[in-house]
Amino acid sequence: MTEPIRVGVIGAGPERGWASMSHLPALTASPDYELTAVATTRSGSARRAAELYGARHHFTDPARLSGHPDVDLVVVAVKTPDHAALVEAALEAGKHVYCEWPLTRTTKEAEVLASAAERAGVHHAVGLQARHAPAVRHARHLLTTGAIGRITGVDVYAARAKGAGGTVTSDAVYTLDRRNGAGTLEVAGGHTLDLLEHLCGSMGRLSALLSVQQPRLTVSDTAESVGVTGADHVLIGGLLVTGVPVSVHVHDGKTGHPRTRLEFTGTRGSLALVSEGPAAGHGIQVSDIHLYEAPSGDTWREVPVPPAHRTAVDVPDTAVRNVLELYTALARDIRTGSRTVPDFETGLRLHLLLDTVRSAHRTGACQAREV
Repeated sequence: MTEPIRVGVIGAGPERGWASMSHLPALTASPDYELTAVATTRSGSARRAAELYGARHHFTDPARLSGHPDVDLVVVAVKTPDHAALVEAALEAGKHVYCEWPLTRTTKEAEVLASAAERAGVHHAVGLQARHAPAVRHARHLLTTGAIGRITGVDVYAARAKGAGGTVTSDAVYTLDRRNGAGTLEVAGGHTLDLLEHLCGSMGRLSALLSVQQPRLTVSDTAESVGVTGADHVLIGGLLVTGVPVSVHVHDGKTGHPRTRLEFTGTRGSLALVSEGPAAGHGIQVSDIHLYEAPSGDTWREVPVPPAHRTAVDVPDTAVRNVLELYTALARDIRTGSRTVPDFETGLRLHLLLDTVRSAHRTGACQAREV
């Protein structure tokens, strides 16, 4: 029997946070992994997380987790500004690393991590898990095999509920400051644009507008009023490297029916990926994703996803499922030496794309990308 990959999770708070919503349930459900260590900033929460998820070790010092001999893979699931230092320490300890998206606060930090990971010779993954959703896998197969003919246009709409009604939770306040690199453009925009390019190729030229429509929000926990410096609306128009036109609108503060839809028009019909279910307003990366087709001249109908595109054990929670699919692919990579999951180079390329969006907004000029 294959030995499980031993994992340590940094940011494993048991009460709240992305790790408790997705990573920890995914790891405990998977036969490919054994959760051996957890780390949080407080000894009490670290101990509770270890007890809750059956980890043998708990730490308040993340460097001790990364250096522990019972850890093969380090998962970094904390706020974005802290990613770079924690990932570097794990790489220096010679461990495989899975870091949440955004990979880092800045592109320069992403460049440093990508270079360090290459030197370390370990496996590294970035949390762009929407790529591994079964419906997305099937959509990519259909698009690349010409099921709708030649693609002639792509329309993307991604609206999250964050900030709806003028309020935001305290744990999201840091994302409102653009200096932290975790706002609407980076998170909702990053996940959505990565999925777009994964499905139909790189953007070659683009124009962009960034807008702040809610300059102040109220913290629901404390009633404090906070300023917003990061854009909450992102508009992008451009061409893929193949010359196909693309339009993208990403925004937060959606008060009714938040959702994401990527629609691909071809010469023989159309395909659409749509976020649905209770998590639809949190972004396509954590949603139930359904695939629809509209053959030429016909109405939309749902496309069944073949069982071959589901590789992980079945879990009921949407937020866990896509993360578990990525973990399953990463385990295969670690054991076989393949490189199939989005890695730090993927993350760096996405950071560079977001830089191009910012530059297009700042200059008011169409920007060409090197791809």
